Amino acid sequence: MRDDPAPRDIDGNPVRVGLPMAMLAELTHRCPLACPYCSNPVELTRASAELKAAEWAEVFRQAAGLGVLQVHLSGGEPASRRDLAEIAASARDAGLYVNLITSGIGLTEARLRELDGVVDHIQLSLQGIDAEMADWISGYGGSFARKMQVAQWSRAIGFPMTLNAVVHRQNLDRLPEMIDLAEELGCRRIEVATVQFHGWADLNRRPLMPTQAQATRAREVVDEARRRLQGRMVIDYVPADHLAAFPKSCMGGWGSTGLNVAPDGTVLPCHAAQTIKGLAFENVREVPLARIWHDGAAFNAFRGTGWMPEPCASCERREIDFGGCRCQAMALAGDARATDPVCSRSGLHARLRAAAEAEAASDSTVLVYRRMTREKRG
Repeated sequence: MRDDPAPRDIDGNPVRVGLPMAMLAELTHRCPLACPYCSNPVELTRASAELKAAEWAEVFRQAAGLGVLQVHLSGGEPASRRDLAEIAASARDAGLYVNLITSGIGLTEARLRELDGVVDHIQLSLQGIDAEMADWISGYGGSFARKMQVAQWSRAIGFPMTLNAVVHRQNLDRLPEMIDLAEELGCRRIEVATVQFHGWADLNRRPLMPTQAQATRAREVVDEARRRLQGRMVIDYVPADHLAAFPKSCMGGWGSTGLNVAPDGTVLPCHAAQTIKGLAFENVREVPLARIWHDGAAFNAFRGTGWMPEPCASCERREIDFGGCRCQAMALAGDARATDPVCSRSGLHARLRAAAEAEAASDSTVLVYRRMTREKRG
C-alpha cells in the first residue's frame, strides 16, 4: 500500500497514474551521421557519462517490473556501443520485446548475427531512395549503400523490419519510391514521419519545411498505398504539424504510456522534455524507476487534464489530444502550459502557419549539419 501523498499535476490537482507499456532506451548520443533534423538535445551526453551495460540491465529489470512490455534501443546510433549485443541480451533476459532503431552504420553481418535471438525487430532509418539524396541529407558519404546492405543482411537473417523515412521538402516528392523501396526490401512497416522542427531541426526550417502542395500529395500517396498494400505492409504517416487542424496526442498523453531513459540515466516523460524550463528530472542511477514514474514531479506535471488552461480545459478533444505537445508549446509559445500552437484553436496558430508557409517558399538548400565533436581523452 502506498502511504505517501497522491501524485499531483503542476497546478496541484490529483492525477491518476497508469502503467507504461514502452520505453525508449537512448544508449548513446554518439552517431556517425550529421542529419540536419536531429532530434537529440542541443547539449549531447558524452560517452564517459553513458550508463554501462550492467546499469542498463538493471534499468530493464526495473522497467519490466513496472509493466513495460517493449523497449526501443536507440541513440544517436546504438551500434556506436561496442557492447550493443550485451545490452540487447539483457533487455531480452528481462522479458522485454526488443526493437533496435538504427541508421545501420556500424552494423556488420557478424554484429547482426550476434543480435539474432536477442533483438525482435529492426527499425532502419532512411534519408533518401538513392545515394545522392541519402548521403547529402545524412552528411555521410556511403550511408545509403551501407543501409541497403544492412537491410539485405537483416532480411537474410530473418529480422522483421520497419523502414523509418523522415520526410521534408527536399525528399517528399519521392515518397512513392520510398514506399516501393520498403516493399522491395520486404519490410512489414514503413513509418513516413514529417520532420518535427524541435532542437537542431529548428536551424533548418527554411530548406526542410514542406509545402502545402507536397503535404496534400503525400496524403494521397499514403492513402493509395495503404489500399494497395493492405495486409502486406503497414504504413504509418506523421503529417506536417503546421498544416493540421488539431495537434497529435503526443506520447498518448504526458506520462501515460511510455518513458525515455537518456544515455546518462536521466528519466524523461518524452524525448524532448528537457527543453521545458522549470522541470526537474531524476536519474535512475539515484532513484528507482517505479518511484520516478509514479511520483516524479516532471512526470506528474502534465498528466491528465486538470492542468489545462482554456481553450483546452473546455475542449471536447481534451482527452483525445491532451492539449498537444508540451515541448512544442514551450518552443513556440514560450509556455509549456499553453495550447499547442499547431492547434487551430490556439491564438498563435495563424502566425505559426504563415511563418511555415514563408519558410516553405524559400529556395534554400543550405543545410546546417549536426556533428558531435570527439571526446577528449586524457
